[in-house]
Amino acid sequence: MAEPGVRVRFFAAAAEAAGRRDETIAGVTTAGELRRELERRHGAAMERVLANGSLLIDGVVSRDDARELGATADVLPPFAGG
Repeated sequence: MAEPGVRVRFFAAAAEAAGRRDETIAGVTTAGELRRELERRHGAAMERVLANGSLLIDGVVSRDDARELGATADVLPPFAGG
């Protein structure tokens, strides 16, 4: 049976870069693999978002490319203000 993959949700500028609000990506198992796949699929705009924004794995910010993926990953652009 094929692995269902991780559900990736995109917010604000990340959604603009991806051209959608979410997608499911199979064949990746770590945060680093997911980042590279998102950059491959969505190009330079997504690369900029990932370089300056946040990647949440099951709701927890992950800056460790070796972190194992869970069920969901959220891509958030950098936010100004506070």
